[in-house]
Amino acid sequence: MKEISIQDLKSRLSAVVADAEAGRTVVVTRHNEPVAQLGPVRAGAIHRGSRPGTRLRPALARGTKGRYLAVLLEDRGSR
Repeated sequence: MKEISIQDLKSRLSAVVADAEAGRTVVVTRHNEPVAQLGPVRAGAIHRGSRPGTRLRPALARGTKGRYLAVLLEDRGSR
């Protein structure tokens, strides 16, 4: 577990957040006393979709017979 002062945290926030994303826990201190803890988000809080790890099939493989633009516009709707 890594400790970092608030002053150092202010100057290196991006690097500390990257450490937390990588799974490391970082304790924030004020006057050498722990005041907060940064860590990775629990895995249950991340939405990964209904079929993680599957690849999207391109429009070519779905047999659009040259209607690529029409299929894209139809899929886009009124967005």
